[in-house]
Amino acid sequence: MRSLLIASVLVVASTGICCAEPPAYPSRPVTMVVPLPPGSAFDVTARLLAERLQEQLGQRVIVDNQTGASGSIGTGRCAHAVPDGYTICFGGVGTHVLNAAILVLPYDVLKDFEPVSLIATAQLLIVARQAMAANDLKELIAWLKANPGKASQGTGGPGSLTHVAGISLQAATGTRFGSVPYRGAGAAINDLVAGHIDIMIDLAPNSLPHVRAGTVKAYAVMAPTRLAAAPEIPTVDEAGLPGFYMSAWQALWAPKGTPATVIARLNAAIVEALADPAVRARLADLGQETFPQLQQTPAALGALQKAEIAKWWPIIKAASIKAE
Repeated sequence: MRSLLIASVLVVASTGICCAEPPAYPSRPVTMVVPLPPGSAFDVTARLLAERLQEQLGQRVIVDNQTGASGSIGTGRCAHAVPDGYTICFGGVGTHVLNAAILVLPYDVLKDFEPVSLIATAQLLIVARQAMAANDLKELIAWLKANPGKASQGTGGPGSLTHVAGISLQAATGTRFGSVPYRGAGAAINDLVAGHIDIMIDLAPNSLPHVRAGTVKAYAVMAPTRLAAAPEIPTVDEAGLPGFYMSAWQALWAPKGTPATVIARLNAAIVEALADPAVRARLADLGQETFPQLQQTPAALGALQKAEIAKWWPIIKAASIKAE
């Protein structure tokens, strides 16, 4: 009888262990892989988001800058991470669209990730050295046409967002100019200020301080609406190049196979964080804008990523852009 009682207790105990509920997500710190360098406009947004996610999730969110190979090293780390929600990936049009058309990647930008949410977009500005003779976008295009091959554009390297934007500008305007690759936007804008290069298509957060200081000229923002942080800069539509849009949108992904409940928890935390007026104001001050709440869904991110692939891959392949 005693043996039977002990056996029953053991069965109940083992059943309890086997069927125990897993701890609620997250039960430990979450690592957000940021595949670009600390201090970049990309990184600043990621850190702002991570800070607010900590409040929403009740756990530390550790920003881990895994740089190199145009962001593909950090992105690859995330693609191959355990799909449990404790490693997530901050990325964007460069890491999850352009790289796949230029680099040979050990992962698939669509098949190896679960979309979580769109975050914000940093608009691009068409800017030039202060001594450039052109005073507006139409005059700049006329100058480029009159001086084929003589101008130089600073870029983030072959296949970078800024390089692809420059290729598109040449195709849209019938102009031709050279491309000077840099290891980062900071180095390029410094050379633009110094007059060593002629033009840039640059992230607004990177260029705006120099525009405000009067050390570079801003011709247009590549978007249908003006920047809240710089309403004096016209849109490309207003400046004479209608529909010439491109933006450095940013988003969050998780490794493929991450449970839907975890994706939903992360998405809800992001939506809550981006609804905070202080967060939105800080992003606006940096020259970035949050996406409307209706677009802060996994489905919306997935749809935008596919649309951007359909738009930019043919342009990259037609220009025969390859990584160096």
